Amino acid sequence: MKIVSWNVNGLRSVLGKGFSTWLANERADIVGIQEVRAQEAQLGPCLESIGGAWLRAFSAAERPGYSGVGLLSRLPADKISTSLKDATFDAEGRVQIARYGRLTLANVYFPNGSGPNRDNSRIPFKLAFYRRLFDVLEVRRRRGEPILVMGDFNTAHREIDLARPKENVKTSGFTPEEREELDRWIRAGYVDTFRVFEPGPGHYSWWSQRFGVRAKNVGWRIDYVLASEGAAKHLKGAFLSPHVTGSDHCPVGVELDDAIVG
Repeated sequence: MKIVSWNVNGLRSVLGKGFSTWLANERADIVGIQEVRAQEAQLGPCLESIGGAWLRAFSAAERPGYSGVGLLSRLPADKISTSLKDATFDAEGRVQIARYGRLTLANVYFPNGSGPNRDNSRIPFKLAFYRRLFDVLEVRRRRGEPILVMGDFNTAHREIDLARPKENVKTSGFTPEEREELDRWIRAGYVDTFRVFEPGPGHYSWWSQRFGVRAKNVGWRIDYVLASEGAAKHLKGAFLSPHVTGSDHCPVGVELDDAIVG
């Protein structure tokens, strides 16, 4: 089984930049996308290009052109929830929690903490969102169920996960309190799947759109697939795809034993 996550920075935009060809060639079973930035009704004509083999589900923000997540799957989900039981979070269309047999798959676009004035004013909201999602999943994790949490986490976990850590210690996405929240998930038993297979530097999933930044690989690794202990035992591989363009993020993903769905 292959599961892929990609912040597409606008689905309608990326559909005009080769998304359908990428999707056909990727041979994934499930694709989670973030930052859809459209209501589902606006996507109809665009989605015709991806073909009829995919089951589709979307959750949009109340604010037009903002946030939003979607799942494209070759497998029918038993259930998809889009609520964290908090109206403030739910209004932003940031989460889908899907059940595929035994597997719980959370497709998530975590908030950016920068705030409208780039003053880190939204970090408290961001951390509260992390904690609420953690709590929603915790009963299943404690039971040993397989859980994958994938998406744009908007946080680089360690210094190795961004090109210029020293210059960014006060930048949202690499502040001590944001990194500590990711540490808390890891201490609880979640596994950073990419680091199981690749311990080295220079691997990023997001680059500024300023000219030449991506070519120089001055990036951040802020897109992850975290696996609970119950899911990690089914892990066979994990990857980033920096050669795939069309967004300021690249796809990330995992390969798993089919038994994960039970």
